[in-house]
Amino acid sequence: MLRTILSLMGALTLLFAASAGAAETDLDELRQQVKETEKAFAATMADRDHAGFMTFLSNETVFISGETALRGKQQVADAWQAYFEGPDAPFSWEPQTVEVLDSGTLALSSGPVLDVGGQHVADFNSIWRLEPSGQWKIIFDKGNRACDGPKAEN
Repeated sequence: MLRTILSLMGALTLLFAASAGAAETDLDELRQQVKETEKAFAATMADRDHAGFMTFLSNETVFISGETALRGKQQVADAWQAYFEGPDAPFSWEPQTVEVLDSGTLALSSGPVLDVGGQHVADFNSIWRLEPSGQWKIIFDKGNRACDGPKAEN
């Protein structure tokens, strides 16, 4: 009887360990999906593809710029139209950090925003939601100017 209980406990331990490993692998896969989605979103700016940019926006997206919140896909798309005019992108960005909730439904991506000369001028923070269609859509976005922070004294 004791052997049966110990065997069962060992089997359960292995099952839980395998489940935990699978969950971490799934989160890694989801982080990668979000990272690739953020890169594709940024590529719309480089490619001057405003229509493509719009495909990443949730219908209820909110973009915060300074004190102003742009609400909804159309308002964000209209406000960002000017950034897509002209042959060269006025800025670029790429994800540096990506985290996904354990539920796999929401994700945060953040990283640097670079000006045309490659200088770090801001940081972005975006919240992505996994839609029933299986696509990640941006629901919140906020940029902040980059700051050097206080200098350390020796």
